[in-house]
Amino acid sequence: MNAISNLHTAERLFSGPIAEEYEKLALICPAAADMSRRVGEFVGGWLRGRAVPDNVLELGCGTGVTTAALLAALDKTPLTAVDSEPSMLAQAGANLAPSIEAGRLRLVENDALSFLRAQAEDSFDVIASAFTLHNFMDGYRSEVLREIFRVLKPGGLFVNGDRYGLDDTLEHTRLIQEEVKQYFKVFRELNRIDLLEHWIVHLFSDESPDRVMRLAPGLDAMTAIGFHPVTVHYRHEVNALVTGGKP
Repeated sequence: MNAISNLHTAERLFSGPIAEEYEKLALICPAAADMSRRVGEFVGGWLRGRAVPDNVLELGCGTGVTTAALLAALDKTPLTAVDSEPSMLAQAGANLAPSIEAGRLRLVENDALSFLRAQAEDSFDVIASAFTLHNFMDGYRSEVLREIFRVLKPGGLFVNGDRYGLDDTLEHTRLIQEEVKQYFKVFRELNRIDLLEHWIVHLFSDESPDRVMRLAPGLDAMTAIGFHPVTVHYRHEVNALVTGGKP
């Protein structure tokens, strides 16, 4: 494991209270569940009329919200879902136990880059992710994108529903301020100031200069790697559904 990967795995951004009560994300950020649904539906629509895929991969499955949407879209196609946080994987395993028992889902504990580097070139028909890549530092994220492109089959699809910062930094800041207000509203009503502290700290991490993923530079980075076409299919505030094909 290289230095970039070591740096990422040491951060453990979703350990502790955030991981243990991750379902609270739906209250402070309703757009997250909507994006998970959109990722699954997009994959389902893209596959319609195509040959049944052999291998589909999800990066950063968390507790399994997007995983469930992908499984619904994939019908009988097996799905491999990767996450580096054991407590999140344990919840995904409990939430999706029937799919695991049926052989439709395999959960893997690993960080994204290490897992991708261990895969053969042209291995996956579809690679999907939701609210994962924005957590990575720039250098690590760039390596992950390169590896995604390498392991995608020609004609394959990468779909990412994620936080993509506005290129208009003033408007972006205004939206983040509104997001913080929602955090305070929800956690005060729940009397969970302890969780408020953890999510505010996490948001500072998301918004740090070496981590924030802005839309235009993010699309340019994918194009430079070789993804084509690179397309924004949906955009709402700081969230976007982005896809990249492998020619």
